[in-house]
Amino acid sequence: MKKILILLPIVCLFSVSLLAQKGGTIRGNVYDKDTGEPIIFGTVLLLGTTIGANTDEDGFYSIGNVPAGKYTLVGTYIGYDSVAVAINVVDGGIVNQRLMMKENAVQLGTVELSARREKARSDVQVSKVTVTANQIKSLPGTGGQADIAQYLPVLPGIISTGDQGGQIYIRGGSPIQNRILLDGMTIFNPFHSIGFFSVFETETIKTVDVLTAGFNAEYGGRVSAVIDLKTREGNKTRLAGLVSANPFQAKTVLEGPIKKFKEGGGSTSFLLTAKHSYINETSPMLYSYAVDTSFYKFNNDTAVGGEDLQRLPFNFTDLYGKLSFVSANGSKLNLFGFNFNDNVDYIGVASLGWNTAGGGANFTLIPPNSNLVIGGTAAYSKYDIELQEAEGTPRTSSISNYNVLLDFTYYGLNNEVKYGFEVNGMDTDFQFRNFIGNTIRQKSFTTELAGFVKLKYRVGGWVIEPSLRMQFYPSQSASNLEPRFGAKYNVSDNFRLKMAGGRYSQNLISSVNELDVVNLFVGFLTGPEERVTLPNSSEPAPHRLQKAWHAVFGTEIDLTKKLELNVEPYYKNFTQLIQINRNKLNATDPNFVTETGEAYGIDFTLRYETRKFYFWGTYSHAYVDRDDGEQVYPTVFDRRHNMNLLVTYKFGASNDWEAAVRWNLGSGFPFTQTQGFYNNFSFQDGLDSDPLTGNGDLGVVLDKKRNGGRLPYYHRLDISLKRVITFNKHSSLEAVASATNLYNRDNIFYFDRVRNQRVNQLPIMPSIGLTFNF
Repeated sequence: MKKILILLPIVCLFSVSLLAQKGGTIRGNVYDKDTGEPIIFGTVLLLGTTIGANTDEDGFYSIGNVPAGKYTLVGTYIGYDSVAVAINVVDGGIVNQRLMMKENAVQLGTVELSARREKARSDVQVSKVTVTANQIKSLPGTGGQADIAQYLPVLPGIISTGDQGGQIYIRGGSPIQNRILLDGMTIFNPFHSIGFFSVFETETIKTVDVLTAGFNAEYGGRVSAVIDLKTREGNKTRLAGLVSANPFQAKTVLEGPIKKFKEGGGSTSFLLTAKHSYINETSPMLYSYAVDTSFYKFNNDTAVGGEDLQRLPFNFTDLYGKLSFVSANGSKLNLFGFNFNDNVDYIGVASLGWNTAGGGANFTLIPPNSNLVIGGTAAYSKYDIELQEAEGTPRTSSISNYNVLLDFTYYGLNNEVKYGFEVNGMDTDFQFRNFIGNTIRQKSFTTELAGFVKLKYRVGGWVIEPSLRMQFYPSQSASNLEPRFGAKYNVSDNFRLKMAGGRYSQNLISSVNELDVVNLFVGFLTGPEERVTLPNSSEPAPHRLQKAWHAVFGTEIDLTKKLELNVEPYYKNFTQLIQINRNKLNATDPNFVTETGEAYGIDFTLRYETRKFYFWGTYSHAYVDRDDGEQVYPTVFDRRHNMNLLVTYKFGASNDWEAAVRWNLGSGFPFTQTQGFYNNFSFQDGLDSDPLTGNGDLGVVLDKKRNGGRLPYYHRLDISLKRVITFNKHSSLEAVASATNLYNRDNIFYFDRVRNQRVNQLPIMPSIGLTFNF
């Protein structure tokens, strides 16, 4: 471990020294002249040269090692007038130049320069999709309210297992193997129990980076994927907001300046959001659907009978606030806090509730006389969940988490280096009782330490991005060296090849088993400090971490100026996965079991976009297997074929109408078939029990081949029609009529073996929503 701690600073210093070439630096931010909003993924060029850069999600750009001389700096962005400024670069000097861009009075139908496509040529971007709030809102949303939880399954390699309590699975990784970040802070349970909605408010989203495999060393602590969500600042020029209501929920957003944005100066703004669901109250009046109360604890090993409720028993409340300070040179400080609640109440059967609350700060510091840009995050959160059944001991879980991140970025002419350090602490308290009454209890506090360095080189048509992460787990007395690599080759302006891969590890375990069809109780434990063995063996495992290797290859083809094709085959090798031993029969049996796994497949994405028309199509062919030492079996989220089509079209004199259609087709999930039934007599009266005359519960004999059967295909059509009525420059009314599952397809959720009853997912759900913007 000491050698690793010494190695990282040496690698960082060596990386920076590689970029320490002659010349000067040009950097700054690009803003909308009227609103102060950052211009994201805009292009900044030195006129008459090939020297330039793209802005990031904060509108920041930096061009290093620029030869001394006089230049004209040009900023361009789709829908905005170009801006040009004369600058003078000297050796060793730094030019801080803010660019203010004004929106075009007339929006052009075609623009030759595409910032997003230019970014595709200059960044590796393997298995990475960046989503904006406008893209999310283009989706036909359930209840007329689009949400990132509904948009994620539209992306390649991502599937959801159901409308109620459904979880997100990313290229063979279960939810616990995917890290969800909100402004740099880990969110442990980001999706509400109803499945359609997340804790995130769409209106506050700046960007969402979805990294489905092969992500670089900036990210760690998970073995499958990362979703990195960043929120925007509040309105910097005026008080604004919205009020919205539909049959599922109501919400409000309020934002405005404390110190107004002025050209050449800084700003201070606030952003507040609140949303509350009442579908538990409205569903009996609006939707005829019976919810089977057995589904919340149904899995492939057991089938528990339940009762039907003539309502959807879900409700939630989400609160979020943010205070942003932005200086004249682009440095900024954000303070944020949140409180998310979720409740499910099956009256007389069970009730479940969870709460997550926390807050923190993130900052970007741009020193006036240094080429380094410094960023950081410090945050704390606490997540509590409890499941109380009518008969039985409560299941509880609590996790408190703090994380501190500090990073440094140095920009060269065709090179960039970023390095940083992260401290992540987790305090967990977990209690679980299995089906025969054995209790698993864990209380622990553990700290994870990490350091990383990432280099980026542009050489000819190549963009090369090697990176290295060093992860240390003190509670396990273990360290993990995690090399990562990404590269892209621009064969031509319209054809690119790419690759990425690396090693990954994590020390966090979830109470949700990969055998579960759905389980609303999502608890968390840190990795075992006791001895663990190889799958179905008494031989000790070489470590107590979960680890994986990723490999991704792909191609990007610009078929026309508006039509793009992306193809990515991938492979993930999960060399060790750890789960709770839910079949623990004796007190001496281990609390944890291990297994290995593989996930591989190929994803196709086709995108076509004009000013009025947008098409997004994906097809995924995938395999996800696990090996528990007894047999190799497909997981319950192994979907062989998955297709998504999304079409939006704007029309009307001012494009104030928008129609959207989304269709999803997926092959059936695996399940373990039934071999027979038996009389499961409990002998609850001891010696007085008579198994000959008494009646026990109906027991189920499952097939020895795990997940050998397949459920029927799933398909669903969602539509929406939106009309925007504009009152003046700042106020408008948005009316949305939508229908989820338009042709009322009976998509199977699971089969209740005990009651011999098929349980379907949600039927057609029409709705109307209104949003007033001011």
